[in-house]
Amino acid sequence: MKKLLAETFTYGKQYLRTRIGAFFTFIFPVLLILLFGAVFTSVGTSTISLPVQDKDGSTLSHLFLSSLNDTGVVKVSMVPDTEDLQSYVRANSLSVALLIPAGLEANASACAAANGRYCTNLTLYGDPSRSTYMVAQGVVEAVVEQMNFALTARNPAIKVDSRQVVVEGFTAIDFFLPGIVGMTVMVSSMYFMTGLCAEYRSRKYFKLLATTTLTKAEWLASRFLWFSMILLISLALTVAAGVALWNVHVTLNAFAAASVFILAGTFMLTSLGMLLGSAVKDPESASAVANAIGFPMMFLSGSFWALETTPFYLQAVAKVLPLTYLNSGLRDSMVYGNMNGALVNLAVVVVLGVVFFVLGSKLMSWKER
Repeated sequence: MKKLLAETFTYGKQYLRTRIGAFFTFIFPVLLILLFGAVFTSVGTSTISLPVQDKDGSTLSHLFLSSLNDTGVVKVSMVPDTEDLQSYVRANSLSVALLIPAGLEANASACAAANGRYCTNLTLYGDPSRSTYMVAQGVVEAVVEQMNFALTARNPAIKVDSRQVVVEGFTAIDFFLPGIVGMTVMVSSMYFMTGLCAEYRSRKYFKLLATTTLTKAEWLASRFLWFSMILLISLALTVAAGVALWNVHVTLNAFAAASVFILAGTFMLTSLGMLLGSAVKDPESASAVANAIGFPMMFLSGSFWALETTPFYLQAVAKVLPLTYLNSGLRDSMVYGNMNGALVNLAVVVVLGVVFFVLGSKLMSWKER
C-alpha cells in the first residue's frame, strides 16, 4: 500500500508540474462552464439590437419606439433618414432592421376614425433564417397588436410587413461554414506556431539556426508559407465537403475572397503564435497559454453562433479578439456579399498581423542563453 501511495503521489506531482495537464484538468472545464453558461443562460433573456429608421417622427412613432424599448427584449438604435434601409442592412450585414414610414400617425388616425382595415405598414427587413430576426419580429408584432387595440379596438390600423434582404437560397450551414474555416486557421497556425517557437527556444534550436545563413525573416516566411498552403488546401476540402454533402452555396468570387482572408488570417495568427511562443519558457507552458487564449476566441468570436445572440458584455469581449474580425470578414464575403464590410475586417486583420509580427520579432531572439 505504501508503494502504491508513494507512486501515486510521485506521479501526481509530476503531472501537476506539466502545465498542460493542470490546464485541461482544472482550468479548461472552468472556462467551458463560464463561457457556455454565459451564453446559454442568456437565451431568451438577452437584449438584441434593433436598428430603426423613423421617417414619420411623430408622437405615435416615438410612443411605438418607447414601447419597443420597454419590452426589455430589444434595444432600439436609430438609422439616419438619409439611408436607404435595404442597402444599409446589406452594407452592415444586419440580421434585422425596422422601417417606420412617413405618414404613420396620420394614416393610423384616419383609419381609427373610420374604424376601417389597416391603413399603413411597418416594414421589417433582414434575414428570417436568423434567430435575432425571429425574436425582433415577435416583439414588433406584439407591440403593434397592443397599439392597434388602443387605436381601433377591433380592426388593425397598422400591419407588419416582412422583407428578406439576404441572398436567396442560403441555409444555416452556409452561415456556419465561415466560422469553421476561421477556427481551423486559428488552430492550425496559432497553436502550432506557439508550440514551435517555445520548443525551438527550450532546445536551443534558434541558437543553432543563428550559425547558418538562414535569416530570421526567411525562417518566419517559410512557416507562414507552409501554414498558408495547408490552410488553402483545407479550405478547398472543407468547401468541397460542404457542397457535396450539404449543398453549401459558395461562388468562385466568395471562394477567392475567402482565400485572401485565409492568407491574411494565417499571417495574423501565425504572428500571434510567434509572439506567445517567444514569451514562454517551454512547450508545455506554450500549450497552456495557447489554450487559455484560443478557447475563448473559439467560442466568443462567432465561430459557432451569432454574436448578437450573446450578452452585451460578451460582445464587448469579442470585439478585442482577433478571430472575431477574421470570422466576420469571411462571413461578409462568403454569405452576405458585403464587400465593404469585408474590406474593413480585412484591414483590421492585416493591421493586427503587423502589430503581432513586430512584437513577436522583437521578443524572438536566436541568441538564447
